[in-house]
Amino acid sequence: MLNERMYHYGAERSVIREIFAYACERKAALGAERVFDFSLGNPHVPAPPAVRASIERSLATLSPAALHGYSPAGGLPEVRAAVAASLNKRYHMAYQPDDVFMTVGAAASLSCALNAVVTPAEEVIVVAPFFPEYRVWIEQAGVRMVVVPAQAEDFTLNLDALASAISPRTAAVIINSPNNPTGVVYTREQLSQLADILRAANNQRQEPIYFISDEPYRDLVSPGVEVPWLPELYEHTMVCYSYSKVLSLAGERVGWVLVPGTMPRSAEIQAAVAGAARALGFVCAPVLFQRVVMDCVDEAADMTAYERNRATLAEALRSHGYHFVEPEGAFYLWVQALESDATAFCNRARNFELLPVPSDSFGISGWVRISYCVSLDCIQASLPAWKALAESYRS
Repeated sequence: MLNERMYHYGAERSVIREIFAYACERKAALGAERVFDFSLGNPHVPAPPAVRASIERSLATLSPAALHGYSPAGGLPEVRAAVAASLNKRYHMAYQPDDVFMTVGAAASLSCALNAVVTPAEEVIVVAPFFPEYRVWIEQAGVRMVVVPAQAEDFTLNLDALASAISPRTAAVIINSPNNPTGVVYTREQLSQLADILRAANNQRQEPIYFISDEPYRDLVSPGVEVPWLPELYEHTMVCYSYSKVLSLAGERVGWVLVPGTMPRSAEIQAAVAGAARALGFVCAPVLFQRVVMDCVDEAADMTAYERNRATLAEALRSHGYHFVEPEGAFYLWVQALESDATAFCNRARNFELLPVPSDSFGISGWVRISYCVSLDCIQASLPAWKALAESYRS
């Protein structure tokens, strides 16, 4: 029998990827330089030279079995050790290789973490706006997503609303900072207060509420902005990471889940993460790129390109009367649509070959996400179109 839920997920594609597919069609028809695709968070910045050097070294020195064979389910021991050592150096911790489970990108990280700590009929809290695929991954885990809107004025955490959303069925809270789509970085003070709220709730429960910290943009922040290390603030924290952004390897699908050994019942949760990976088919992350991670664990792509892109786009949009959130991290501009219906705004934008993403699938209305990880040439070429779009509303 056809699985109707899976059919639904396949037939109703992600809005982001639907816009990306439309962009590909338009580029084929008009030429890539005439279509301004701001849909995907697909880094245009090249990977750092160390990535190529790592790949060439592996190709030249490793046997076919070591290069193309399976790794252990949770990743190569030397790779897990390298990740743990890097985290220890950066955050002054004492993680062990077994605390790290290598995954097939951020989607696998989140899915494994969720399935490790939730059971059917429970709830997972997310802060809106949120990455749209959270809904799919949470529903696939058999639990209910509870949406808590961020503060309307600046999209920071609404602590009172989060406290009110906690119920006896709450199993986890997903925190995404720097946030996709707003670029907001939650402060240490706010996250510490949220941790205290969860501890107070835990006093009335047998099982704790877990933080699942989704961090693919951790290393993409403006100078001087702190991204607090959540395991330091709350003892029931799992961290999910991907090298898609920091190394510009979005298509290579490699990341990890961290279950700190200091977490209560850590050995059981680590086993549950491994079990979730097994059940979902996410074991044995790609070996070649596990080795890239080991060799490049403290490397980063040239993030200054994103600063230039953001400054160029923000200055132009501001001059044309657009209102947006000043991002502290990631590579998105969260812009208020020029009408209440974000989808209608995006449809009008298509007349100018502008392809942002409407906010409805992110859990709120009236905004659009512009991904500025494209080339600077694309941004500069799009500026007359953004001006024309604004003028079309004034006229």
